[in-house]
Amino acid sequence: MSLIKYIFTPNYEKYEGVRPINIYLLRVLYFLMFVGVGLQTWATILSHQGPWDHTRAVAFCVWAAYPTLSLFGLIKPLRWLPIVIFMIFYKSLWVIVVAYPLWRAGTLAASPAAEMAHIFFWAPVVSIFVPWVYVFKNYVWSPTTALSPQ
Repeated sequence: MSLIKYIFTPNYEKYEGVRPINIYLLRVLYFLMFVGVGLQTWATILSHQGPWDHTRAVAFCVWAAYPTLSLFGLIKPLRWLPIVIFMIFYKSLWVIVVAYPLWRAGTLAASPAAEMAHIFFWAPVVSIFVPWVYVFKNYVWSPTTALSPQ
């Protein structure tokens, strides 16, 4: 079997019917989540001095937690899909609730939210890495399957 055919053919034995290309892309995504968000956030947390604003502290703790947990996704990419779904959901929600109204009013470019909007805007694109049939089959339609030990 050629490499191209292998990576695009669902693998039922090793990856529960998910294409190997999705597994490889998920592993890249988990790695990028840790490097792109985790390292910077942990550096901010560890170098912070003085009392935290409680709302800002929550944001930094979430931004440190999910990319750190994403390291487990390098080993078990399908089991850690909820981390990816969480990331896609909260960033997409932020774009809809915060960035879109600012953009519609013509004030996004001049706002403090502009830089974050440029980053969060790409979150829905990440959804092409997600094997959605697997997600619905294991986490939505039959949630007990996802929780059972393997």
